[in-house]
Amino acid sequence: MTYRLRTLTLALFLGAASAASFASGTHTGGHEGSAIGKPGKAANVSRTIKVDMTDNMRFTSADIAVKQGETIRFVVQNSGKVKHEMVLGTARELKEHYEVMKKNPEMEHADENMISVAPGKSGEIIWQFTKSGKIDFACLQPGHYDAGMKGLVNVASDRTVTKKTSTPEHKH
Repeated sequence: MTYRLRTLTLALFLGAASAASFASGTHTGGHEGSAIGKPGKAANVSRTIKVDMTDNMRFTSADIAVKQGETIRFVVQNSGKVKHEMVLGTARELKEHYEVMKKNPEMEHADENMISVAPGKSGEIIWQFTKSGKIDFACLQPGHYDAGMKGLVNVASDRTVTKKTSTPEHKH
């Protein structure tokens, strides 16, 4: 009987702790090996790209080109007077996350594919782009995404196509 009581108490405690973590308004998750890449290591950064966020609900630059396999340090500056964020993801992930943000506007983020930045401050994301294709990014603060605060990272394939130049054979 004591074993069952302990097991039940432990299960209730773990359930309550889990519910409390969801209610606290934090968001954690992982994108390791996902369609958008994975968290990068500072030692592997191949270049730094500056991104500015403004209250006109735009990113500068909103169109970024990288190569597959490249690890990028995004230095994200908030030049506005309200909080902004940069979140890397698929279009579907961003839309789903935005709906959650609208219901929980004070949600704090703890994922490595995103950074929330206070007015006048800057932050950074270090990200490795492991797959070619298009990766979206957006500000998911309520109203910002709908106002067009979105961008795109174009990831070029690491397969370099080399054209064989053929020289016609000359017969004399």
